[in-house]
Amino acid sequence: MPDPTRAAAFDLLTAVLDQRRPLDEALQALPPTEARDRAAAHRLAAVVLRRLGTLDAVLEPFLKKAPPVPVRHVLRLGTAGLLLLGTPSHAAVATAVALVRARGLTPFAGLVNAVMRRVATLPDPLGDLDGPRLDTPAWLWASWGALARPIAQAHQAIPPLDVTLRPGATVPEFGQHLPTGSVRFPPGTRVTELPGFADGAFWVQDAAAALPARLLAARPDERVADLCAAPGGKTAQLAAAGARVTAVERDSVRLGRLRENLARWGLQAETVLADATVWKPAELFDAILLDAPCSATGTIRRHPDVPRLKRPRDVTAMTAVQDRLLDAAAAMLRPGGRLVYSVCSLQPEEGIPRIEAASAGGRLRHDRFTEAELADLPESRTPDGCLRTHPALWAERGSMDGFFAARLIKV
Repeated sequence: MPDPTRAAAFDLLTAVLDQRRPLDEALQALPPTEARDRAAAHRLAAVVLRRLGTLDAVLEPFLKKAPPVPVRHVLRLGTAGLLLLGTPSHAAVATAVALVRARGLTPFAGLVNAVMRRVATLPDPLGDLDGPRLDTPAWLWASWGALARPIAQAHQAIPPLDVTLRPGATVPEFGQHLPTGSVRFPPGTRVTELPGFADGAFWVQDAAAALPARLLAARPDERVADLCAAPGGKTAQLAAAGARVTAVERDSVRLGRLRENLARWGLQAETVLADATVWKPAELFDAILLDAPCSATGTIRRHPDVPRLKRPRDVTAMTAVQDRLLDAAAAMLRPGGRLVYSVCSLQPEEGIPRIEAASAGGRLRHDRFTEAELADLPESRTPDGCLRTHPALWAERGSMDGFFAARLIKV
């Protein structure tokens, strides 16, 4: 019988690489399985996606011709377990052979057995390989310029868990308080097992993701909009600051999750199911946070499926959406009101060019972040006064996601 963990991991790889479905969505679609097997399958599939280029480079010398795609997935899973997760060689070989048979590919069982045994005897299979380069699609590597290598190196590690505390909450034991205010826990920490989770004392939010709402600096009783608001971490930050928050989200399922999250965290916000590009508020806002849909390449360390799903054309499509959202946000803002635009992207096109385009219309003026505002993370301030984080920052602390943020003022 095939190992249930590897069977589920195979299904996850098939969903991402062959059907181009996000890993989290594929995980939710798995048949009911033991929680332990489900978590292990997710971990194994994520490791394969994170190190895909390296694994294929290890296997290539032993494949005289390309095997069917499902057979290659089995070999990738077996090699990842053997070389990256410490699976004993006999178990790695046996489970790979069992899996290929279970998937109706028995004629390839001999090939899988032979290749896995050969890989298991290699003295240093990863030693001469340039993992960061192999594991990064060429178009992404080129777009990141001089930072490509350190960013790609950071992507190879499993990230820590970051949380944002509700005001007055106690930092859970063993949490590391970061300079920017987030609290960090080691990789593999189960958030649901942390004291205070059930009481809504904190929410999961990467340290970089927490910065845009802090930079908006919402004040008590201000009317503030959070556009594209789900799953609600930034809405919660704004509500915790005492602002009167309106959270706008176009996806009903995601909006439902946002409402559930706010209830668990004990925070209040008006929620609106609407497309922010066409929605018209009854009253103009004092401040707006626009965390716009984007390519999400800044989250690769947490979502290793992103490089396997995104293409350059996706970035171009996103910039058009971002421009429409910025134009709509400008119409919702009172004169003198402030707007913080942010994206969890490393792509230059989704950053300062969008601010320049928004400013060119005359309704918005770019207002640079000061050195004092970014004093907790001075290396994130760009020469043009924007925020730019990336996974090469804080390498000694466990890195952070890639974010761009800028502030605009309604003229």
